[in-house]
Amino acid sequence: MGPQQGILFHMDLVIPPGAGPFPAIVRGDLGWGPTQPELIEAVAKRGYILAHFARVNIVADDAKDRTGAYRVYPDHDFGALAAWAWGFHRVADYLLTLDAVAKDKLIATGHSRGGKAALLAGALDERFAVTAPNNSGCGGAGCYRLQAPKSEDLKAILKNFPHWFQKDFSRFIDRIDRLPFDQHELKALVAPRALLSTEALGDLWANPLGTQQTHTAAKEVFAFLGVPDRIGIHFREGGHAQGVDDFHVLMDFCDRQLLGKTVERRFDRLAFPDAEKGYTWTAPSR
Repeated sequence: MGPQQGILFHMDLVIPPGAGPFPAIVRGDLGWGPTQPELIEAVAKRGYILAHFARVNIVADDAKDRTGAYRVYPDHDFGALAAWAWGFHRVADYLLTLDAVAKDKLIATGHSRGGKAALLAGALDERFAVTAPNNSGCGGAGCYRLQAPKSEDLKAILKNFPHWFQKDFSRFIDRIDRLPFDQHELKALVAPRALLSTEALGDLWANPLGTQQTHTAAKEVFAFLGVPDRIGIHFREGGHAQGVDDFHVLMDFCDRQLLGKTVERRFDRLAFPDAEKGYTWTAPSR
């Protein structure tokens, strides 16, 4: 894809048996290793397609590697997260050509830095009916301004991964009060489509408290648009991962949001119910 077909990426496509069409989960984390057999089995049994692509084929996760999209778009000013999100959009292009895919039931998900890219992808492309970042932290579902102890902040992420972001972003290091946005606004761009944030209580680096803050702030917008039940959050015990159990949580959410099924799992339980809100505004009445 791209100018002179200069970008190539690999994707594993798992389609369950049956007539379909099926909802399709798009995940960009294939570059971390092969698709787990147990994940393939779990997703297929639930009647979902899994489109698992290698976002690192689009641009490498390496500040010194300027191949891929950087090379074919030499006048670029984007960082890796934006390029990876663009990869989600190109996967959507392809999936929408397949008869097996339910065209109105595309789902974007990813873990950690892949979750950051999935959130951006879903916010900017209305073809994704559900957006579901997992343990995405700073630059993802977390909050720049409100940091839990031991969580990653803007200064730390730009020191370690400056290539993820547009180069001028560094101007806000130690000046976070001048940042003209925070991640609740990115989440709000998903509305009125569905959004699920999945978090791990032991993953302090990913700022689960800050993610709750962006969730409750964005929910004001979902409520304003008349769809307060389309934004959900789920906390589990444990650390930094997106395993099969996390996918079952995601598919439960999608069963409710996309298929109209009744599920027992709740998506409105806050892990920090006594935390003071980091904002004072509310959405205006309609």
